[in-house]
Amino acid sequence: VQLQASGGGLVQAGGSLRLSCAASGIILRISVISWYRQAPGKQRELVASISSGGSTNYADSVKGRFTCSRDNAKNTVYLFINSLKPEDTAVYYCNANYYGRQYEGPGTLVTVSS
Repeated sequence: VQLQASGGGLVQAGGSLRLSCAASGIILRISVISWYRQAPGKQRELVASISSGGSTNYADSVKGRFTCSRDNAKNTVYLFINSLKPEDTAVYYCNANYYGRQYEGPGTLVTVSS
C-alpha cells in the first residue's frame, strides 16, 4: 500500500493550491480520507475529511477556504486550498482509513508568504 500527498509549494498569501492524495493498493472511494497538517512547533491538526459516501467535514479554521473532493477513476483525493494565509504553512498529510486500518504516506509542504 502506498499513499502519497503532493502539490505543495511556496505561494503568496491569498493564493491557491491543489493538493493531491494518490493511492495504490487501496481503494480511496471506499475509504475515509482525512487531511492533517502540522506546522513547525505545533500539534498535528485535522483539517478536512471525506467519507466513502462523499460527505465532507472541515475544521473551523479552514471552513469556506478548503474543499475536499475525490476522483474515483484516478483513485485520488484532492484538497483545494483557497485564500491561503501564512498560518496555513505546514506539512500536509493524507490519511486513509481502509477497512479499519490506517495508512499514511509522506506529507507535502505548503509555505505561504505574507
